[in-house]
Amino acid sequence: MYADQNLHHKRQALQQQYDLVAEKLKRLRCDYAIMADTLVRFQLEKQIEQTEAELNSLDEQLQKLEQVLSDGKLYRALLRLGYQKHTLAFRKFIEAHSIAAFLIHGSPDYGQRWLLNRLVVQYVPSVITGKIVRINLSRIARRSDTNALWRELGGRVGLDRQSPIVEIVERVYQWWQTQNVLLIFYDVDFLSEISLNDLIRDFWLPLTIRAKKAVSQTSDFKLLMFLVDYDGCVASWNLPFAEKLNTTWQPEQPVKLPEIFEFSEDELSKWLEFSADELPMKLVDQVDETIDIIMKNSDNGIPEPTLGEICRLSDCNWYEQEEKWLRL
Repeated sequence: MYADQNLHHKRQALQQQYDLVAEKLKRLRCDYAIMADTLVRFQLEKQIEQTEAELNSLDEQLQKLEQVLSDGKLYRALLRLGYQKHTLAFRKFIEAHSIAAFLIHGSPDYGQRWLLNRLVVQYVPSVITGKIVRINLSRIARRSDTNALWRELGGRVGLDRQSPIVEIVERVYQWWQTQNVLLIFYDVDFLSEISLNDLIRDFWLPLTIRAKKAVSQTSDFKLLMFLVDYDGCVASWNLPFAEKLNTTWQPEQPVKLPEIFEFSEDELSKWLEFSADELPMKLVDQVDETIDIIMKNSDNGIPEPTLGEICRLSDCNWYEQEEKWLRL
């Protein structure tokens, strides 16, 4: 919100500067038109050229700023599209507990990373300023080599790659004593079922048991772990996942969020209606036509192609914005 306000103030200041320079250019041209002296006309020509260049520069800055503001409005609107069951389940757990792990899963191109960022940015933004550990498990070529997982994790937390698990757990725990900690394991589908079970049993379980003792003494910090499955296979594995929050749930049990499915025409219709003020007119002027185009060019609502098509229709490049919008 504050960033948007700053951008609007900057645009207002640029527009005022643009108006002043435009008025100056108008007067210079008037003076040039009535001036007879050759030397003075030459001097006015140079001033007009310089002023035109300044005006063009300001115009480019204004156009770029307008695009940034437009992209920002579109981003805020996209944060409201779909994933309602996922956000509701996530909110229930994190509002009740400061420690939790979540499985985000679905088929390829179903927006797993988008959902991860959406959940954190919207509901626990303070975590982004804490300690973030990102581990891309596709780097581990041998799916059944759990030792490779521990070496990768040890290196990512700043320890020797041969460090025992107990030291890795202690390092993460000590971080959590003074700040929020976010652990993200991308591509958990690259692990074997046994290796992922080892990660939960030998790392997450002792970490949460250690952390829960501190929570009982009151903690203001979050300790969150995300397991991101881009293939949609992990949910069927025989792992100790919870799906609903109840009185018996404990943080050492990872939460399996709902599987990600395609966006429906009804979801798109409601979203276009409720986000009309933040979307380009050409998207909301003919809603049925817009939905037909989006569904046709997204293989019937597959999330990532859908997001990309909405951006295209809004004169925004999804691929250029992706790394700006997806901070995790």
